[in-house]
Amino acid sequence: MLTLLALLAAAPVAQPAAELNGRALFEKHCTTCHASGDQRTPTVDDLRARTPEAIVTALTSGAMQLQGGELDAAGKRAVAEYLAGRIAGVAQTPDKGRCTAAPPFDPSPAAVAWGGWGPEANNTRFQSAQRAGLTADQVPKLKLKWAFGFPNSATASNLPNIAGNRLFVGSRSGLVYALDPKSGCTIWALQANAGVRTPIVIAPRPGGGLAAYFGDDRSNVYAVNPADGSIYWQRRVDDHPASHVIGAPAFYQDRLYVPVSSLEEGQGGSATYKCCTFRGSLVAMNAGTGAQIWKTQTIEGAARLIGKNPGGSERWGPAGAAIWGAPTVDPKRRLVYVATGNMYTEPQQPTSDAVMAFTLDAGKIAWTNQVTPQDVFVVGCGGRGGANCPPNENLGPDFDFGNSPMLVTTGGRDLIVIGQKSGVGWALDPDKQGAVVWQYRAGRGSALGGMEWGSAADAERAYFPVADMNGPQAGQLHAVRLDNGQRVWMAAAPPTLCGEPVRGCSPAILAAISVMPGVVFVGSNDGGVRGYSTKDGSILWQFDTNKEFETVNGVQAKGATINGPGPVVANGMVFINSGYGSLGGRAGNVLLAFGVD
Repeated sequence: MLTLLALLAAAPVAQPAAELNGRALFEKHCTTCHASGDQRTPTVDDLRARTPEAIVTALTSGAMQLQGGELDAAGKRAVAEYLAGRIAGVAQTPDKGRCTAAPPFDPSPAAVAWGGWGPEANNTRFQSAQRAGLTADQVPKLKLKWAFGFPNSATASNLPNIAGNRLFVGSRSGLVYALDPKSGCTIWALQANAGVRTPIVIAPRPGGGLAAYFGDDRSNVYAVNPADGSIYWQRRVDDHPASHVIGAPAFYQDRLYVPVSSLEEGQGGSATYKCCTFRGSLVAMNAGTGAQIWKTQTIEGAARLIGKNPGGSERWGPAGAAIWGAPTVDPKRRLVYVATGNMYTEPQQPTSDAVMAFTLDAGKIAWTNQVTPQDVFVVGCGGRGGANCPPNENLGPDFDFGNSPMLVTTGGRDLIVIGQKSGVGWALDPDKQGAVVWQYRAGRGSALGGMEWGSAADAERAYFPVADMNGPQAGQLHAVRLDNGQRVWMAAAPPTLCGEPVRGCSPAILAAISVMPGVVFVGSNDGGVRGYSTKDGSILWQFDTNKEFETVNGVQAKGATINGPGPVVANGMVFINSGYGSLGGRAGNVLLAFGVD
C-alpha cells in the first residue's frame, strides 16, 4: 500500500480539484485490487498509460463497470482525469480516413473469408489455401500495408473478420467499424452500448443476405446490416451486472448460440462485495428476431448464502463456470460444445473447468467432462489471502478454459481438441461422453496459461501455444499429431523484441493462433507477429509491433502486447491487433494489415 501511495503522490495531475477528488476516490475504491500484485490486474503505471476517455468507458460500460457502479459520473471522471493527468473529452470517431469510394458490399455467403472465431464452424482456426490467398513461400515477403488507430483506447484485442469486401472489427470503446481491407479507410462506424470484444460474426440472415452479429460488455447481442451499420435488432441475454459476452456467437440453421461470461471474478479483492452470484450460460437466439429460444446455465440452481468474508460481507455460492470462448456446433450429433471457466465460490460443481455438450434443439446438457475437478478462485487469491477467497481446501489453481473446443476429424474419427490453462492439450471422444482419448502437456500451467485464448489445427496436427507468463516454457509452440497426441516438433521461445522478460514483456503466447497451409501465425506478449513453418517450427517471418504507427485515420497509435483473438489470414493479407493494457500486458491501440507486393 505504501509503495502504491508513493507512486500516486509522485504522479503529475492536470487539475488540483481533480487531483484531490480523484486521488481520494481511487484510494478508497481502487487500491485494494490494483495493489494486489495480481498479474491480471493493471498496475497504476498501466492505468496512467490510458486515456481518461478509456478509463471512463471502462468504469461505465466496460471491464470495470461493476466497480464503477460505486461512483457517480463525476467520480468516474475525477478518477480518470487523476490517473491520466488530463481533462477527459468526449470520445469521437475521427473524420479523417473515411472512404471516398468504398467497394460495394457483397452479401453472398461465398464472400465470407473469415466470419467467426475461425473461418469454419469447427473453430480450428484453419484457413484454406483458396481463402488465404497466400502461400508459405510468400509469407517471408509480407510487408505492412496500413495501420488503423483505435481512439480513446489502451487495448486493441478484437478479431478482425473479413467478408464481402469489408473488414469488421469492434473496440473496447464500443465503436464497431467496417473498413476497406485493402486501404484501411472507414466505411461506417457504429457506437454500441458498451465495449465490444467479440468478433463481428458475419453469417446468413434468415430470409437472405448476411448479417453482422456480436455481443458487448453489458451482455447485449446485436444483429447489424453489414452494408451500412444499421441495427436489425438488439437484445440483452443476461441481467447480472457483471455479465458480458466475449466469446464469438456461433451461427447454425437460423440460430445464434451465445456464450455468457462475467468479470465478477475480479470483485474477489473487494472486502465489501457480496461475492458471488454469477452463473455462466449458453443462450440460443432466433437470428432473425433476437428472440430467446432457450437458455441453459452451467451451474444448476441459484447461489445461496454460504457465510461471510473476514470483512463481514456476505459470501454467496456456488458461482462461476463462465463460458469465455466461442461455442462449436456439431451438426452430425445435433450438439453444441462449450468450455467453461473456474468456480468463483464454493461449493464446487461438476461443470466448471469442463467441456460440456448441449443439445441444439432444447439446450439440455448431454454430457460434461470436468478435467480439473477442484478450482474455486477469485482475483486476490493464489496464496495471498484475498477478501473473498474460499477455504484453503477449496482454493484452486485457476486452470479454467479460455480456448474454444475444436472439432476435428483424423483417420475417420471425430475428436474434440482443446488447450487448457493447466498447460495440457486434450483430445476427447464426442461419441463417448467426452472421454479422454489423449492428453499432451505443453506447459506447466498458470493463471494466465498454459494455453490461454486459442489453439489451432489443420488436417494432421494440433498446434498449442504456451503462455505460462514468465515461466521457463513461456513462448513455446508445439505441434502434436491429432491421431495420438504425440509431439511432432516444439519451437522454443524466440528472443523477446521488447527487452528483458519482465511484466508486460515476455515471449508468452496468450493470444489465439491461426494456421494456413504451411504456416502457423502467432502474436506474442512481446509484441512480435511471427509465421512458423508447419514442417519444423522454424520462423519464416517476423514483425515487431513495439512502435508508433502512422495511421490511415489520423489517430495516434502504437503497438505493444498482443493478446486475445490473434491473427487473421484472408484474401492475401494478414491482420492483427496490437496492444493489451490488461492482464499484465502493455497498452496499445493499433490494427495492422500486412500483404505482399
